[in-house]
Amino acid sequence: MSKFQPFLMERFMSRFEQDVDYNLSESGVHPLLLRDLLNFDPFMKETLLETELNYAFANGNPELRENIARMYDGATSENILVTVGAIEANLISVQSILNQGDEIVVMLPNYMQIWGVARNHGYRVKTFTLKEERNWAPDLDELESLISKNASLIAICNPNNPTGYILTESEMDTIVQYADRVGAWILSDEVYRGAEHLTDEEAPSFYGRYNKVIAVGSMSKAYGLPGLRIGWLAGPADMIDQIWARHEYTTISATMLSNILAGLALSENVRPALIKRTREYIRKGFPILQDWMNKHPGIFSCIPPQAAAIAFARYDLDINSTMLTDRLVREKSVMIVPGDHFGMDKFIRISFGLPEEYLLGGLTRIHELIDELQH
Repeated sequence: MSKFQPFLMERFMSRFEQDVDYNLSESGVHPLLLRDLLNFDPFMKETLLETELNYAFANGNPELRENIARMYDGATSENILVTVGAIEANLISVQSILNQGDEIVVMLPNYMQIWGVARNHGYRVKTFTLKEERNWAPDLDELESLISKNASLIAICNPNNPTGYILTESEMDTIVQYADRVGAWILSDEVYRGAEHLTDEEAPSFYGRYNKVIAVGSMSKAYGLPGLRIGWLAGPADMIDQIWARHEYTTISATMLSNILAGLALSENVRPALIKRTREYIRKGFPILQDWMNKHPGIFSCIPPQAAAIAFARYDLDINSTMLTDRLVREKSVMIVPGDHFGMDKFIRISFGLPEEYLLGGLTRIHELIDELQH
């Protein structure tokens, strides 16, 4: 059997997320009801009932790709490939760009998929870090020192998972400058664009800043529609075609119904309403979490996230983060993500884009375990 790096966070979530009373591990806002989505179009229910359950367009239905393209300056549907979640988009993009032994530079902390894929495929992995002491801004001097002429890809998550940090325009330009210097691609996971906490201005995309950029998006985070399993990537048309060829080896296409529903969600009239809903959950939920942390003086410290429905909080308890989260699952039926899954013990990632009663119920259970650990 080949040596394999498991995806620790997804393994953990797959095992327990459907069984706990309170799941505070998800990184998107509370999911939308199908009824609520269909209410945006009085004819959509009939459209779905009359839809043949055939394959969709392998690269995504034209209407959906056109709606996605509008989100990127200068893009057309030829620059878009629809995938089964952002997780497929990330995988097949990395596989298309890199050959075994190539060098990839990965931002940390991060959603650890690309890091794990790189290890499992024999790529040479280097990492640069977001610094807590800089309010999670990146160490770009570190990045510059790591990028050699052998670097083929720089993997970014912006807005960042788990910290919620949004790169500044200046930081983005500097990363582009470093990539251009050696001819490296930039793969930018941008699934939290639209889930901004502090502003109504959408976080900028790397798309269009450089001729070797692939930007990845998803219905899961900023739109509250993870069950559609729709992701996409935006990039140069010739590279999109190469990645599409790998897509045909993995999933062939996303489902017909998901293509239609995602097309509705990203239409010009509906998308703003979904973004507004997401930001309302985030802006109502974080003060609840922050107030709860403040009631545990000396235990939690957290730099408020600029985007996303998750907080990455440092804690001061005499217990490892994996042990802490395992006990929460077993003893309190509540789930959060350990910092160990990002290579950073003594942190937890915790959701707050949830209905108030549900969020408070989960936090109450966490408080019970903290009280037991202290006494």
